[in-house]
Amino acid sequence: MSCHLLWMLPVSLSVGAVLSFLQPGNRLVGWLAFSFLLLLSFWLYALLHRWAGGGRTLAWMIALAFALRLVTGVGVYLVLPIDGHEDADDRAGFIFTDAHRRDDQAWELAQSGDPILSAFNKTYHTDQYGGLLAFTSLAYRTLSSDAHRVILLILLSALVAALGIPFFWRAARLAFGGQVALAAGWILALYPESLLLGSAAMREPYLITLSAMALWGFVDWQFNHSRRAFLSPSGMIWLGLGLLGMLLVSPVVALVTLVIFGGWWWVAREHGRLSWLSLFLVLLVFLAGLALLTLALNRQGAFGGGPLGVLSGWFREAVKWDVYQLERGSGWVQKLFDEMPEWLRLPFVVVYGIFQPVLPAAFIEPTTLTWHIIGIARSLGWYLFWPLLLYAFIAAWKNEDRRERRLWSWITVISWLWIILTALRGGGDQWDNPRYRAILLLWQALAAGYALTRFRLRSDSWLVRIFLIEGIFLAFFTQWYLSRYFLIGGQIPFGWMVGLIIGCSLIVLVGGEVWDRHQRRKPAA
Repeated sequence: MSCHLLWMLPVSLSVGAVLSFLQPGNRLVGWLAFSFLLLLSFWLYALLHRWAGGGRTLAWMIALAFALRLVTGVGVYLVLPIDGHEDADDRAGFIFTDAHRRDDQAWELAQSGDPILSAFNKTYHTDQYGGLLAFTSLAYRTLSSDAHRVILLILLSALVAALGIPFFWRAARLAFGGQVALAAGWILALYPESLLLGSAAMREPYLITLSAMALWGFVDWQFNHSRRAFLSPSGMIWLGLGLLGMLLVSPVVALVTLVIFGGWWWVAREHGRLSWLSLFLVLLVFLAGLALLTLALNRQGAFGGGPLGVLSGWFREAVKWDVYQLERGSGWVQKLFDEMPEWLRLPFVVVYGIFQPVLPAAFIEPTTLTWHIIGIARSLGWYLFWPLLLYAFIAAWKNEDRRERRLWSWITVISWLWIILTALRGGGDQWDNPRYRAILLLWQALAAGYALTRFRLRSDSWLVRIFLIEGIFLAFFTQWYLSRYFLIGGQIPFGWMVGLIIGCSLIVLVGGEVWDRHQRRKPAA
């Protein structure tokens, strides 16, 4: 490890000096705080890299995951006040309103003299569950008590986001092999929405890393456990730490993760039986998560009927509010809602949310250069990503191994159920939908990595067809946005356009199937 200090120390001190120079307060205090965090994190990265055994490829993944998030966060913080919109978030250098509010309240709590545990009460309401607010307030209080250094929380998010890569790599390689681990690891490290979220004081980078720790713990237990080694640090303790962290940051993610692991164990149950102790611990975590989630959602006592009543009531009201906000905020959505039956509105919101952020809109809608770059990067990432997620269904179905087919089907179904659920919860918003669905990016990256690996091995024409259908969708909507903003060409009525997209897509699917059958008959002829 001493050889690593030859680059860790100078890099930490140099980057720490630059970050300190960009922030207010005592330069020496800032330099020591930033340098300490960087040096500690680099040391952890080196340990985890060696533990995961990923070689140079994993080293590049970790380095790029951290560096891109830090550069993005600092760059946005510096550029948005100059080339952003005239609102409070942009003027303060924040992309996400939630990150701005959390940063302000973390600094307020750090300076107040109140106990850090005050983050969990109603006084500090910005963070719904309190765990992340407590952590960020503690960071301010211990490392930056003399000045409000916003970049400190950016640095923490970037460091935490990269910390999950070695856990994810080792788990994916053990469970699914090196090729899937390679593809999924790069997706997790470089996916644009994750880069943005990991460059701000948001929950998502913490939840993704905690999910990676829990995944490693579960995979290690699944493949290497014995009854005597049930509580070995290499397995269940990592699973427990990951789930405990999720309970503090977002109990709903802990509950969903338990459901995913439960389904995984069920489809792969021929490998062994779940012990009574593990069942008890899982049930304990599930009940604790349900209790914390219920308390967080019902702080005002607006919902009744027990935990399930609170959850259903909160979700119903949240969806109604989000749909109302979507309709109120867009004239053309109001027009479409007036023209369609009421029962079609929720399905429309789901489909609209799934396609957010819309790629043609990112190119065409007038805005500043900075927001154009952000919008294009987010949209392009999603429109390269979701065809792989859709193809994962086909890749799983064509897998000859029964167990693998069931497991990949389960992971893909969970990924899409979450995408649909978050589209409904996000109300078609171009920021909430991508942010909510990125919470389960780890599982989506696995499904997409598997799909990409299968395609590379078999060159399946179905993935090509999915991208062709996406191209049809983009072509029609590009013309629609051009006619809307620049009056270029006549605007096709929205209903007709949807019908044409569906019709052209059916031609691609049916024509492709006919072509495949023709090709299969050739050898026989």
